[in-house]
Amino acid sequence: QVLLVESGGGLVQAGGSLRLSCAASGSIFSINAMGWYRQAPGKQREVVAAITSGGSTNYADSVKGRFTISRDNAKNTVYLQMNGLKPEDTAVYYCNAEYGLSKYDAWGQGTQVTVSS
Repeated sequence: QVLLVESGGGLVQAGGSLRLSCAASGSIFSINAMGWYRQAPGKQREVVAAITSGGSTNYADSVKGRFTISRDNAKNTVYLQMNGLKPEDTAVYYCNAEYGLSKYDAWGQGTQVTVSS
């Protein structure tokens, strides 16, 4: 089992920056990939960025060039650096880990990001 704890959300003005953190614990050796998703009110949850165990990254088109996903293996932590924030980035952000041969999903509790115009 993998447990995820997020931190770093908050309220920021448009154009500002925030960094989200996601600390993993438990069966971390079995993690295949980790990512960040977000869900705005009335919308479906969508993937924002992901990073594999090999370090490959990919991003949603809407955040390319503004957001950066990274990880610190020593701290078992994944980060999402968000720059140039826009009001449309407002959402609850969730950390996700895919783990095990059966590709189980673990989710964090979510952290609110609000961008004011």
